[in-house]
Order: sequence, then structure tokens, then C-alpha cells
Amino acid sequence: MPAQPASMARTTARPHAATPPMDLVFIEGYTGQTIIGIHESELHRPQPLVIDIEAGLPRAGACRTDDIADTIDYGVVRDRLDALMRDHGVQLLEALAERIAQMLLVEFGAARVRVKVVKPRKFDNVAAVGVQIERQAEPANTEPDSGRGAQVLRWIGSGLVPQATPAPKR
Repeated sequence: MPAQPASMARTTARPHAATPPMDLVFIEGYTGQTIIGIHESELHRPQPLVIDIEAGLPRAGACRTDDIADTIDYGVVRDRLDALMRDHGVQLLEALAERIAQMLLVEFGAARVRVKVVKPRKFDNVAAVGVQIERQAEPANTEPDSGRGAQVLRWIGSGLVPQATPAPKR
């Protein structure tokens, strides 16, 4: 039997238990306008961003049930991206990519995500600049209330949880 190429040997040598099959929901080429950057020239008018996302779910139930509630609704994700373009409050593409990744992991229940954020034609002699990040969901705690406060603080810190409004005075 001939030897396998090194790249093929690496992919076939992984045990299936370590990498459960994933169903991937993706949005490719989302284009939005936003103010983002660190240079003075970037801070006064919106510029285009192109975003690609991939969200993995271990064997999404929608394959079996044909029910949108059993998967990630990419229409709702697109709406959330629209909202983020209007009010993300960050300067760096890395920070915006992290917000998008956390949104997919926390709000939409993705097990893993890949987010690519691109500024097309940022420079005259470059087609695009940007970042790509990959994140995985944290393992679920089996103890009641274990780490819940820390998770809420992470959500608040990432801007995913709206600030509470004070109750009206009586």
C-alpha cells in the first residue's frame, strides 16, 4: 500500500471522539458600513466591512426535525450583525470579531465559531486587510449556579447584555 501524503495522514489519524461531527451554518460576504479604526481618517465616516461567519453545531436537530428552532437562524444572525454595525463601540477589528464570536456562542448556542472581518481596499495597493478568529464554547458546568456570575460579567464586558435601567422612583 503506498504511503499517504503527510496532510492526509494527519486528518485520518484523529479519533472521531475528539472531534464530533459539526453542522455548519454560515454567512459569507455580509457587507456593512460602520465607523471603526484607530486613525483619525477612520473616525468620522463609515467605511465598508465584509464579514464571514461560520458557526458549528454538533448534529443540529433541524436535520431531523426540519424546525428552525433546532438550529441557528441566519436571518436573525444577519439582523444582529446589522445592529452591531450601528452600535459596536470598539476600535479594532479584533474586538469586533470577538463580539461577533461571543454573540454566536452565547446567544445562538454555537459550539464553535470562525469569524473573519475585512476592510476591503483599506490601502491603494492592498485588496483587503482584516482578522480571522476561531472560538469554542466553554464546557458546561454541571454544578448548579457554578460560574453563572462570571459568565454574566463576561457578557456585560463584551457588551452582549444590555445595562439594566433603574426602576422608577415612587
